[in-house]
This record gives sequence, C-alpha cells and structure tokens, in this order.
Amino acid sequence: MEVTQYIHGYSPKGEAIVSYKITNKKGSYVQLCNIGATVMGIGVPDRNGLVEDVVPGYQNVMQYFQDPPYFGKTVGRYANRIARGVFSLEGKEYRLALNNGPNHLHGGPQSMCIQVWISRIEEGDDAVSFTYSSPHGEENYPGNMQVTVTFRWSEDDVLTLEMRAITDMTTIINLTSHTYFNLAGEGNGSVLNHILQLNADYYLPVDPTSIPLGDPAPVRKTPFDFTSPKPIGKDITLDNEQLHIGNGYDHCWCLPLSDGSMQKAAVLSEPISGRLVTIHTTQPGIQVYTGNWLDGNGKGKNGIPHRNRHAVALECQNYPDSPNRPGYPTCLLRPGELYLQKIVYAFGTDQSTGGR
Repeated sequence: MEVTQYIHGYSPKGEAIVSYKITNKKGSYVQLCNIGATVMGIGVPDRNGLVEDVVPGYQNVMQYFQDPPYFGKTVGRYANRIARGVFSLEGKEYRLALNNGPNHLHGGPQSMCIQVWISRIEEGDDAVSFTYSSPHGEENYPGNMQVTVTFRWSEDDVLTLEMRAITDMTTIINLTSHTYFNLAGEGNGSVLNHILQLNADYYLPVDPTSIPLGDPAPVRKTPFDFTSPKPIGKDITLDNEQLHIGNGYDHCWCLPLSDGSMQKAAVLSEPISGRLVTIHTTQPGIQVYTGNWLDGNGKGKNGIPHRNRHAVALECQNYPDSPNRPGYPTCLLRPGELYLQKIVYAFGTDQSTGGR
C-alpha cells in the first residue's frame, strides 16, 4: 500500500489544502481531501481490469469550498434536514440556519463540510484520518464537539469509513459521507441503468419540503421497492407524488436494525462495466439521492459538466428530522459518550463476459 500527498495551496485563513491518494498493489485507489474530509475519487477496475474513477467531483480542489451538491463530503453536524431549523434539548430551544427552503440542511451554510480539517496518515500507510473541532455555538449547535473520520483502503478494494465524535454538552449528531457514484466512470452518462438493491422494507415519505410525514411506510407495491435488484430508472418517471417532490428519488430508506449493529444496506451495480459496490453500515437508514438537481454545478474532473441523474448518492445516516421525532432512532450525544458509526464500501465486479 502506498500513500502520496499533495499540497494544492492555502485557504483564505492560511491553512494548507492537502489531498491524499492511497493506492493498493492492484492500482486501485481512493483520493481524499482535507476540505470537509472529502472523498475526491475512487478508482476501481471493471470486469476487464480497466481502472476508472467512479466518484464525481471537481477539477480544481478549491471548488470544494463552494460545493452545493456536497460531492464526497463528510456531512455534519446533522446530515439531512431539520424541520424549520428548530429543535429543543434539555428544555432549551435551538434555532439553526435555514439553508434549504424553510429547513436546515447538512449542518448549515458554514458547517464542517467546507472547513479545513487536520489530517494525518495512519501507521501502515493504508488509512488517513481527519479531525475537526466544532466550537460551541457553531451554526448554533450546542457543545464543543470533536469529530474524527478515518478512511481505510484495502488490497481487496474495500473502503472502510469510521466516524467518531465526543462532546462536552448534550447535543445532536448525524454524520454521513455524501459520496456519489457512477460505476461506469465519472462523466460517463446517466446512472438510470445502474441496478440498485436496498435492504429495506420501509421508507420515509416526505412533505413538499422533504421533511418526513411521520412513520415509515412499506415500500411494497410502490416505486420505492428495491428489495429485489432493479434499475434506478425503472420507476423514476412514474406519476407518483413522492417522486414529484424530489424530482426523482431523494428519500431515506429504513434499514432493519437501529441498534448500531453492522448490517447490509445496499448493492449498486452497473451492467456494462460490471462494477459493483456493496455497502454495509451501523447506521439505521440510507438516503438515496439520484442527482436530480446536478445541472449547473460546474464541470467534473474529466471536464464534462455535471448533469442531472449522472450520479447517485448513497448516504448511510440517521433518519431526517430525528431531533423532533421521539419515535425515530436517537441522535443524542452526551458528555462521556462516544459517537461511533461505520460505513463499508466493498468494490468488485460481476465477472460476467462482455465490456464497454
């Protein structure tokens, strides 16, 4: 295993902007950046051995400071939406920035997603860790919180993401990796032919502002049924109120376990290249976003403009708006407790004949 690093320049605050590339003996790699603890790229082979980057992003690393799609970012303090940006904790009401219509999204406009994290290469040269200290009151969240995210790459093309956090005040937390995928290779067209399977019998229907309506609903006999492998595009254009709200899929599916146990969340595959990724997580949910609003967000690493539905984000996380939903899995973190969540992405191929 080999780790290389490159300094791209400096932030307005004088912080070095550093990227890392971890490469295994097969030539597969993961690229990371200390702006937002970001996954910049993942290069894995197709069934014929051709290694291509399957993660969208930007040519210029500095663009990650202004990144509306949150390409590859570690999202927090609270991933997804909080209704009206309001929650109460220990008798006190907190009001957060409204940066997604009437709601709070992904920790706010100045969240850890666009901050420069402290980074280090771990012993063994197979992992890089990023640490960010979020001060009390940042984006109006309570408590001084320290977050450490470790990305570990294996000789078998497995990326393990471990997210840890501690706080000195009771607070809320919901971290995820907002990594998008196009398993045909970044910029190689629509993902509607990708085959998706989700380990979820229920999902969360949402209101017109993408806030959950209430209890999880069964996916059976709806366009949201991915319990068996199905092309992403098979039902995405159906006349369905929930699909109209998000201009496609932008919903949270409820995984079977919510006790922190590792469980299978999803399998995504692309039939022409043969590439696939299997995702396991300790999180209780997975948000599937089919890149419905990517138009106009600049060019990718290969110079091709980002287009709607040319990438899909699979975000393992807690349920949206859980601070206001007593029946949802808890998002509380108290002093003396350790927040620990894991996401594992195992890449491979279907080994069938053919190719692009």
